[in-house]
Amino acid sequence: MAGIKQISVFLANRKGRIADVTSLLADNNIDIRALSIADTESYGALRMITDDNEKAVKVLKEANFVTKINTVLAIEIPNEPGALAKVLSAIEDDGISVEYIYAFVGVQGDHARVIIRVNDNSKALETLKRINVTLVTEEDVGIR
Repeated sequence: MAGIKQISVFLANRKGRIADVTSLLADNNIDIRALSIADTESYGALRMITDDNEKAVKVLKEANFVTKINTVLAIEIPNEPGALAKVLSAIEDDGISVEYIYAFVGVQGDHARVIIRVNDNSKALETLKRINVTLVTEEDVGIR
């Protein structure tokens, strides 16, 4: 199955928790490639892709952080108005539900990189192939 492994870290929504996670990763020489946070009043879900997800999960669990691994799709789209809308419309038209999206840090040439979490990766891969969207691999983003 194509895709990239993503780490979700579940945090109490209190001052310093994101800094705790990022400091722990930095102390273990783990580089964050993409990052997103969603929160409520009581908790947050920190989603990230690192250059060494296996090591990141190990050190986070050892520090008593609750983690989960998901496979997400990483795509490359033209960095122009309407490019993301075209992709999301095609996915929706094929009956696939987008759970969330976030962008990678930076732009690759004249293309933007985007993470998409959907309810059916296999079906979404077919859709993306049909509309000529380039998938980004773990190797493309420097994941070990």
